[in-house]
Amino acid sequence: MSKNKKAYLNWSSGKDALMAWHHILQDGNYDIQKLVTTVNKDFKRVSMHGVAIELLEAQAVSLQLPLHQIALSGNVSLQTYNETMQKHTRQLIDEGFTEAVFGDIFLEDLKNYREKELRKIGLNAIFPLWKKDTTTLAQEFINLGYKAIVVCTSAKELDASFCGREFTHDFLQDLPEGVDPCGENGEFHTFVYDGPLFKQPVRFEKGEKIMRSYKPSNKNEEDDCFKGQTYWDNQFWYQDLQG
Repeated sequence: MSKNKKAYLNWSSGKDALMAWHHILQDGNYDIQKLVTTVNKDFKRVSMHGVAIELLEAQAVSLQLPLHQIALSGNVSLQTYNETMQKHTRQLIDEGFTEAVFGDIFLEDLKNYREKELRKIGLNAIFPLWKKDTTTLAQEFINLGYKAIVVCTSAKELDASFCGREFTHDFLQDLPEGVDPCGENGEFHTFVYDGPLFKQPVRFEKGEKIMRSYKPSNKNEEDDCFKGQTYWDNQFWYQDLQG
């Protein structure tokens, strides 16, 4: 039996989560045994990334790990979010998990929030990519043979032509100045569909490309998930993928 610490990976369906797993495997101290993903129950899609749940589930099958989905409303308060996450993470603790792995790279306030909330219930937050150079990480992902498609872009940072593109060296070269190569400031999100950890590629076809606008809830400003987040944007391009 493995002596490594039992961990679950907070799986966004994108490249940063995949690279977190890759670096965890190199570390050798943790045994990732489950993927955990928050999904928008209103649209039945991965939160923020907009990927259909069917494709998320196909990813998990190909990656040969069980998938734990956490369903949340698209306009959820911070209190409800925390209560829901605590319920699910307690369930994971009951299953023997002690470590929660994240793909965050340099958003300090988000890291502190995750650590604080998980510490309350006895889980350790692990950040294998923390403070690593994002250009190096992006190039490493591509050079390892992983394949991803850009499924969401911030309309403030990138025009519609970037949404739906393959995440390649050409994509990185075309990014405007100031846009992070890993999209760590929310400039873009990806869907990983093939690579060394996949048993087989996840098959999909491109659907339509649409823009959606959002705004923080104003029902209770003190209880708003987006209150104080300076990197909050309100218009995004989405590339629909159909399995």
